[in-house]
Amino acid sequence: MTTHRTDSVLITDRAWPTDAVERKVLEDAGFEVVSGPAEAGSSAEIESLVFEHQPRAILTCWAPVSPAAINASRKLEIVARMGVGLDNIAVAAATEAGVWVTNVPDYCLDEVSDHAVGLILNWTRGISAFDREVRGGTWDPAVARLRRLSTLTVGIVGFGRIGRQTARKLGAFGCTVMGNDPGATAAEVDGVALHSADYLRETCDVIVLHAPLLESTRHLVNDEWLATMKPGSLLVNVSRGGLVDTNAVVASLGSGHLGGFAADVLDEEPDVVPTLRDHDGVVLTPHVAFSSDTSLIELRERAAQEVVRVLSGHAPLRPCNQVRRQALKGDVHE
Repeated sequence: MTTHRTDSVLITDRAWPTDAVERKVLEDAGFEVVSGPAEAGSSAEIESLVFEHQPRAILTCWAPVSPAAINASRKLEIVARMGVGLDNIAVAAATEAGVWVTNVPDYCLDEVSDHAVGLILNWTRGISAFDREVRGGTWDPAVARLRRLSTLTVGIVGFGRIGRQTARKLGAFGCTVMGNDPGATAAEVDGVALHSADYLRETCDVIVLHAPLLESTRHLVNDEWLATMKPGSLLVNVSRGGLVDTNAVVASLGSGHLGGFAADVLDEEPDVVPTLRDHDGVVLTPHVAFSSDTSLIELRERAAQEVVRVLSGHAPLRPCNQVRRQALKGDVHE
């Protein structure tokens, strides 16, 4: 099939070695693919790419898709996020411009929930700390101060798809699991009791963050929030770095109030505050909780398929906004 520059799709960035998966889906459907650098560029760089190539669609991973970027292409019909969160996309501006915004909300449920459970197990069993000691030449089992997971209470803040998966997996270890979700209308979901965030902080030995990053949740975990957590407890963040004020965590760890911090995401990533990096009670991974051989293929294919669907005149399967479009060939599917 002959492709035309007027039918181009811009891939702004990626978190994997090549764009082969996305490119195959798009080129098989007859669209030209333009790829930016693998590493996410600045807002100005993305705006320049959009203006230069005038794409009908943007596929983005981490790169900022600003209002100016959305309005830089007169042909733009969809911005598809290769991920879940939308904090790098100007959704309101897209809606105003009549541009769909989509994501892939359920591709990594197992991976992120597995990661959360893994970080908790690492804390209760001291796995990474003991590994460092043994590799450094120390073999001293007498220093072990370990915990039995089945005796602990775990609170999950953000009880959506991933939060419920984490709760289900933790339940197999016999611990008590509680949830918190501001949008919940029931007192119990999937057999897990829902409580206020205040109650979870005061009661739980472990708090896991699965909440979205919104203006209302930015730095949700601050000095005041941490001060009301149960002394010696663990905070786990596998959601968005902006939920947690890193300086507040460093201060709470330094005072001995917070017992541990395990995170896959940081507010200032990829930069890591030295005092956080060097603290014995901290375990960090480089924003990889979503990743597996299976999840990445699923993510990339489904994001690209949404682009093909919209550019073929259909409504998206997973819209994150509502826009007015004429002559759609299919209804929005939930």
